[in-house]
Amino acid sequence: MPNYFMPGYYNYYFDPTYILVIIGAVICMIASANVSRTFNKYSRVYTTRGVAAHQVAAQILQGAGIHDVRIERIQGNLTDHYDPRNKVLRLSESVYDSVSVAAVGVAAHECGHAVQHNVGYVPIKLRNAVVPVVNLGSKLSWPVIMIGLVLGSMGLLQIGILLFAFTLVFQVITLPVEFNASGRALRILKERGILYGEEVSGARRVLGAAAMTYVTSTVATVLQLLRLVMLFGRRSDD
Repeated sequence: MPNYFMPGYYNYYFDPTYILVIIGAVICMIASANVSRTFNKYSRVYTTRGVAAHQVAAQILQGAGIHDVRIERIQGNLTDHYDPRNKVLRLSESVYDSVSVAAVGVAAHECGHAVQHNVGYVPIKLRNAVVPVVNLGSKLSWPVIMIGLVLGSMGLLQIGILLFAFTLVFQVITLPVEFNASGRALRILKERGILYGEEVSGARRVLGAAAMTYVTSTVATVLQLLRLVMLFGRRSDD
């Protein structure tokens, strides 16, 4: 069995496991480009009602009986998110005042998270609960792995891999949260007559493209974790 701690064993220019990292990066870039392309396309399609996204968000929250969530504008493009700790729904500059199908869909999706939080949706409660552990793991994983390499400690390497795995756990939990929020959003937009016909289909394409970024990010993390296991996961007999 090769000695994983021999000087020069790791040739970072010819390490074949880098193909896993490259594959992950490529699929993430494709998904990100698809989100931008789809959002830009439906940003030019205006809703029949002509109601701004932040107003639609207010209507959805009120209709769900949620009266303690503020709606704020934030800088950036597609930086929209719901902050459950402070009960704030933040909409980006490209969404807040827009009356496009894309903007309304994104705003409704974030409202979906607020509704999840309000009704005690279990996956979002679980996701929020593991955030501190994931943040700690993401900060410590690579330093621990590097220290393990320097010291030749298989134990530290395994701990580092375990810490990195917390990121994957978080991403897996996030998937149903995001898909459920989009499902809630589309159902509300249709049932309340906020969007009509092809407008609903357009919003579905926007949210579907956004959801794929979470899927590809999870796949990329799986590939990176697989690479770490391939490199460091076995105990050397040498």
